[in-house]
Amino acid sequence: MTAINGERLLVLVRHAKSVPKDTAAPDFDRPLADRGRAEAPRAGQWLAGSGCRLDFALCSSACRTRQTWQLMVPGLGEPPPVVYEDRLYNASSDDLMAVLAETDESVTGLVMVGHNPGIHELAVALCGKGGSGGSDEEELLHRIREGFPTSAVVVVALPGAWRELAPGRGRPKAFWTPHG
Repeated sequence: MTAINGERLLVLVRHAKSVPKDTAAPDFDRPLADRGRAEAPRAGQWLAGSGCRLDFALCSSACRTRQTWQLMVPGLGEPPPVVYEDRLYNASSDDLMAVLAETDESVTGLVMVGHNPGIHELAVALCGKGGSGGSDEEELLHRIREGFPTSAVVVVALPGAWRELAPGRGRPKAFWTPHG
């Protein structure tokens, strides 16, 4: 799956399952749980199989998002360069859009690994007006709205430049969760 006709592909990933919040570690430092360590590589394998061409990765600097990305990478074959970005940690969808708007225009395929609720809200906001691609896009949007579990991956096609990113401008192209 590659961008066509000036479109860009944005892949949004929610970090894999982490240890519970009530552990001794501060929230930022919480690592992945066993389930998360098993699901993150599967997300990378799915992404590689989707055919998405990725030029760049943005990943929250929190422990669980870094571990998710690092476990996804082996499945990707040729992973893109990554920047671990503090501003993605527990960011709102508006904050995530602001970071995306700074992306270099040469990037046509970008993956962002972040946290709920912001990453889910961003997916819904970008695709919120529904797809113009018919019932398949409408079904994807319905599934995305229903929930964005840990390790979930959504692929969104976006027209125009990153700085023009706005709610309702995207079209859902694919959605994967570890549980079908």
